[in-house]
Amino acid sequence: MSYKTNTDNIYKEGTIITAKVAPEVKLVITKYYQRTYYCNVVGDPDKKQLVYFERELIAPGVVNK
Repeated sequence: MSYKTNTDNIYKEGTIITAKVAPEVKLVITKYYQRTYYCNVVGDPDKKQLVYFERELIAPGVVNK
């Protein structure tokens, strides 16, 4: 029996991050599952949850010019 774990992610749940498509919007990672990150907009819990692949996110502390 194989058991698949979520150990291939580089960002942990609770990390504040931004997306390449809208770098001015801060996101918090709420869940990671099968190579996708589920995020909520910081300070706006009523907004719909957003889903991103790792390549679509900007690492914390990286300045996007």
